[in-house]
Amino acid sequence: MYAHVVAATLPFMEHVPPPAEELALLDRELAWLDARRVQLLNRRAWLLGVLRTPVAPSWPHAPGTRPSAPAPGTPPFAPAAPAHGTQNVLLVLGGLLLTVAAIAFTLFSWGEMGIAGRSAVLAVVTAGALVVPAPLLGRRLPSTAEAVATLALVLTVLDAVALHAVAAPGTDGFAFSAVASAVLVVIWTAYGLSLGKLRVPLPAAVVAGQFPLVFAAWAVEAPAAGFGWALLVTAAADVAVALWGRGLAVRVTACAGALLTGLIALGLGLALSVSASDALGAVGPGALLLAGGALAVAGALRAPKELAVFGGLVAGLATVAAVGGVPAAALPWGWAVVVHLLCGAALSGVLRLRVPLPVRRGVLAASAVVVGAAVLWAVPVVAAVLLGPVTLAGGVWSGAPEGLRDALGGTMPWSASASSPVVLGVAAGLAAALHVRWPQALPGRSGRAAAGAAATVLGWGALLALLAVADVPYPVAVGVELLLVAALLAASVRRGGDALAVTGLVCALTGAASAGVLGLAAEPATYVVFGGLAVLFGGAAAWSGVSAVRSVLACGSVLCATVLAVAAGASLGWSAPHTAPLVLVVTAATVLLGARTRVPAVAVPVELTGAFAALVAVLLAVTDAPFLSLVLGLCGVLAAGSALRPERRRAAGYPAAALFLAAAWVRLAASGVTDPEAYTLPVSVAAFVVGHLRLRRDPSASSWVAYGPALSVTMVPSLAVAWGDPHWLRPLLLGIAALVVTLAGARLRLRAPLVIGGAVLALDGLHELAPHVVQVLDALPRWAPPALAGLLLLAVGATYEQRLRDARRVRESFGRMR
Repeated sequence: MYAHVVAATLPFMEHVPPPAEELALLDRELAWLDARRVQLLNRRAWLLGVLRTPVAPSWPHAPGTRPSAPAPGTPPFAPAAPAHGTQNVLLVLGGLLLTVAAIAFTLFSWGEMGIAGRSAVLAVVTAGALVVPAPLLGRRLPSTAEAVATLALVLTVLDAVALHAVAAPGTDGFAFSAVASAVLVVIWTAYGLSLGKLRVPLPAAVVAGQFPLVFAAWAVEAPAAGFGWALLVTAAADVAVALWGRGLAVRVTACAGALLTGLIALGLGLALSVSASDALGAVGPGALLLAGGALAVAGALRAPKELAVFGGLVAGLATVAAVGGVPAAALPWGWAVVVHLLCGAALSGVLRLRVPLPVRRGVLAASAVVVGAAVLWAVPVVAAVLLGPVTLAGGVWSGAPEGLRDALGGTMPWSASASSPVVLGVAAGLAAALHVRWPQALPGRSGRAAAGAAATVLGWGALLALLAVADVPYPVAVGVELLLVAALLAASVRRGGDALAVTGLVCALTGAASAGVLGLAAEPATYVVFGGLAVLFGGAAAWSGVSAVRSVLACGSVLCATVLAVAAGASLGWSAPHTAPLVLVVTAATVLLGARTRVPAVAVPVELTGAFAALVAVLLAVTDAPFLSLVLGLCGVLAAGSALRPERRRAAGYPAAALFLAAAWVRLAASGVTDPEAYTLPVSVAAFVVGHLRLRRDPSASSWVAYGPALSVTMVPSLAVAWGDPHWLRPLLLGIAALVVTLAGARLRLRAPLVIGGAVLALDGLHELAPHVVQVLDALPRWAPPALAGLLLLAVGATYEQRLRDARRVRESFGRMR
């Protein structure tokens, strides 16, 4: 539609710029690109030449003159060789030669001089070594200067040793060492400050500064506390140097020295505090520990983040040891733990102070360490309460003990553990305070949840420890443990599925297991405990809205009901086989409950727990064949009832058929039947007809469903009887029948006849050939079986790939069968 507009306007349009000017512009651009390309190619060729051939060194220009400009075509940035390389090499070689000469003089000419002469020579060499680094630094030889300066520092130490031997041979060695190390600190510090470019003297002075006070304490034969104060003062000096020292190397060296000397001082103070016999004897070590804590805080306030956290940790631990050590020295060990725990809990008051965050975290970490150590001390008491009733499992219904301690065994020192409930209670209160009052001190929601979970576990453990420490009567202990389980279940169900709910559920299950084992001591207690637990678990499962929690609680209720069923049979005086049908009542209840429950996540675990109860019933009846047959048949009925549901048809149908078959076989064996075919063949024929009709109506049905039961009913019992039959007729007939079934399965491509018939045929043939194989093996020499096995392995290995392909083909053919 716009064609007429284009045709009308195109003749009147003009190029901007005109075509002639645009053509000239393009020509200029192309010429510039060609010139730039030539320039880049020349530059590339020169760079390749530089890389392939070395560049001649340039001579330094005369002072006061400017270097000449590079020749045309020479790049202005050609690399030059270092000016002082040859000079450095010559100086290093000269130093090595002087060192060799000094060693030769020391080894061969030293003995010809007296002590004074040797000291004089050493002093002259030291003075020269101290002077040489200055001109070396002026000539820009810092590495050589550092090496000579290091040698000079070592020579000053030797000068001090020589001075002691010449001028003061009778003075105390430790006192002279203290003075000498202090003088060396001053000399090395002044030397390092005067030659500021040297990096060795100042850190060496810091290292030497660690010894004067220690040697002085050694000289005056100071006690351990004196050594501790000497080390602590040294650490304080190191902290000052680390904070305000000059240079990174000096600060790092001072920091390392402060850590070493400070920790040794605090260790000495802690050892003295712990070993103090009374409160007055712990005051001195406490003062040392407090001073160390103050020093750690002073350093942490100005230190980097990581060191600040460590400083806060050390300060907190030192404060706890100092404050708690004084009253703890006059108390038994158990209550001393309580004192230290209270001091550790008091460290949480740092949350109210305005201190840097890293220092606060370090102090809180110290509090956590103290509380954790105290809790670990009290954990064995809780473990004894939970695991101690296991000793009653060997004497079920042997009689209720008088107190709880009698049910826990006598391995626990209860008198020394009297303070464990207090320890656990204080720790629980601290964790609850962090969870409720100071959640900002915890790292996010996970930290707050962890604090709440810790408070739950510690509070529960404190109550259990209190029961054991107080040695409450047995009925009271059982009742309190049941109440604890009920409270934990109620709290867990109300909170849903968060971390606190999971913690409460775990504690409730653990307490229920302990209470259940404790209840086995007396018959009435067994019914009270397991009946109460079954009701509690069932009610909590019905009340909970979380599927996982409901399934766990429902399974616990089923297990408790199973124990009640076994206990009821024992109370009625029934034998174990007669009790088995009573246990199956629990399985029947789980089948009905699974059918009524619409939540698969709950129904499946409950039914599996019911299957475990059925297994218990089978184990109870295994000693009585008639009752075992009855129990297997009842289990088959229950499995068949579950198989009526569409979602359970495959999972329960096969076990039901297997249980019915097992019940029939056990019944035949219990009745002493020697010819089971008379009973099994009619059933097999009927089952075969039903399976054939099923396969005609549904060609996609599996042969295991159609023919598996019919073949198993007859062939498996016949095989069992044939293995004990001394005659040849039954094995022969069974082998022929198995061969026919196997060939029919292979011909009709049916999996069940092929597998069942082949297995029965192989086992029957093995039974018949076994005596002859044994005779042949007895006749062979002993080396023959290993040799034959080796040949077999070689043959299999040589044809491994072919055998692997054959196995794949067999598997594929077997998979295509029905």
